Amino acid sequence: MKTKVVALLFLLGMSVTIIAQDKLITKTGHVWFYSHAALEDIEAHTRQAAAIVITAKGTIAVMIPIMSFEFKKTLMQEHFNENYMESAKYPKATFTGNINNLSEINPKKNGIYKTVAEGELTIHNVTRHIKAEGTVEVKDGKYNVKSKFNILLKDYNIVVESRFTKNIATVIEVNIDLNFYY
Repeated sequence: MKTKVVALLFLLGMSVTIIAQDKLITKTGHVWFYSHAALEDIEAHTRQAAAIVITAKGTIAVMIPIMSFEFKKTLMQEHFNENYMESAKYPKATFTGNINNLSEINPKKNGIYKTVAEGELTIHNVTRHIKAEGTVEVKDGKYNVKSKFNILLKDYNIVVESRFTKNIATVIEVNIDLNFYY
């Protein structure tokens, strides 16, 4: 499995100008998260998620550089990277898995298809199996993959000091929006 992940992530790092018919690639995926707590809401975005889908197998690999998340407040971004995510030590989050019914999606027929991605999500050096519902929109040969799911901070060994429990939610909403070209 690790060999497959390394191979997929290697492909993401290469400059690709022509995309083969069996691979969908993006280096500008939009990922954001949202925390709603009693004292404040926190939201951060990145448009640097890299992903590849092998259409024949339905496999997907996503890599997100943690330090690429941008916050409205600089101090929040600093605390996020230094105190919670330890971004220097754990610089990326990854997902490797399958889009379960990708073979049922017709790349020549525009439409929105419901789907489920299932696999291993690694954040803060902790890997957990997740299953997330989403959609794949096909429009004029382009694919847009969207998903929204929740994670528990404690599941990924992310500790919030007790004095900040009213500022940071224990359940974080994660949103994925990946535009691929076929």
